[in-house]
Amino acid sequence: MSFFALGVNHQTASVELREQIAFNPERLKDLLTEQSHCQNLNDMVVVSTCNRTEVYAMAENADMVLNWLAQTNGIDVKQLSNHVYRYENTDAVSHLMRVASGLDSLMLGEPQILGQVKSALSIAKNAEIVSQNLNQIFEYAFYAAKRVRSETAVGSHAVSMGYAVAQLALQVFSKPEKLTVMVVAAGEMNSLVAKHLAEMGVAKILICNRSRERAEKLAQEIAHRVEVEIIAFDELATQLYRADVISSCTGSLHQVIAYTDVKAALKKRRYQQMLMVDLAVPRDIDPKVESLDGVYLYGVDDLQSVIDENLAQRRQAAVEAEVMVNQLVTQLVTHQKVKDAGSTIQQFREHGEEQRQAELAHAIERIQAGEDTQHVLEDFAHRLTQKLLHPASILLRQAAQDEDPSHFEWMKENIQDIFEQERKPKAK
Repeated sequence: MSFFALGVNHQTASVELREQIAFNPERLKDLLTEQSHCQNLNDMVVVSTCNRTEVYAMAENADMVLNWLAQTNGIDVKQLSNHVYRYENTDAVSHLMRVASGLDSLMLGEPQILGQVKSALSIAKNAEIVSQNLNQIFEYAFYAAKRVRSETAVGSHAVSMGYAVAQLALQVFSKPEKLTVMVVAAGEMNSLVAKHLAEMGVAKILICNRSRERAEKLAQEIAHRVEVEIIAFDELATQLYRADVISSCTGSLHQVIAYTDVKAALKKRRYQQMLMVDLAVPRDIDPKVESLDGVYLYGVDDLQSVIDENLAQRRQAAVEAEVMVNQLVTQLVTHQKVKDAGSTIQQFREHGEEQRQAELAHAIERIQAGEDTQHVLEDFAHRLTQKLLHPASILLRQAAQDEDPSHFEWMKENIQDIFEQERKPKAK
């Protein structure tokens, strides 16, 4: 039984193919529950996001996993095989750690993937399809991801517009819990801005959008984290004064926030500072706003230069993170080998105990029959020693006869080291 990682991601498959083999949590839960009754493949975790679908499984071979992924989604195995990557054992562990750490993401170092992998494990465990061994591998991958996050800078620099806006707000304002944020337009970009700022703990988010339906959709997505209020688009100018941070990304052909509107808002705020971020092209905010005292205005180009610099820093940090992952993989594999050796050692000890008991019973029987005790004990020690050393002697002879002399040399050197350690006087 081997540990396999098999799947497709943004580098190996088109979005159309990724859509075909994507799983939503409800469907995945049902599929894994059904799979728990299967004799051949019943120890697995499926990670499915917009950029990847991967199966991590204990299986006899990778084809079992590939066939399951193809058949479950009604795709020809040969077609899927052209886009699938496969990793086994150590390489699979390394891949899982890299995924959980954000080193294999489209956006290097993105933090969401760790939560998604944890959620995937939870779904599989609820379906009772995760063995103790597989669970241990995932828990160690989470430990590795935590180490990468805390000990390297791979995830500490903003590399998306939404996150960059949120980080900028923290730089301008020291206490996010007192901030009121206004997002002008509730499209994809501002949705990310709102979500990042909600996670950072701002006091309130005002959503100003032409379509109330779309504004309500965004409000529902963040309402569990922050107080939300929806503002009609024709009230934008009169409501500007309420916001400490304004992020605008409407896609309009004309400016929607005028110089005079911001000037009036500042006066009403008694000139408390405002951070205004214009993510639109063409621009939403009159560039002259930058001349107003108390207003910090940033555009797409300003943020992009910061993102480019931060991405370079992440890539540099990723080199350090990759080294750390390799070290942690080695630690896990070594631990697993020691654990596996433990069962063999236990069997060897049990065999020795059986020999001891058999010889002891034989010796007691001879003494009770009247034989000389000293002679019986000497014979007992000799017979027991011969039996205990017999397996090791066979292995040494076989190693000496092997075409590769390194096996015998390794055994000889290690046995001699053990003898030397045994001969050393023990501290009293």
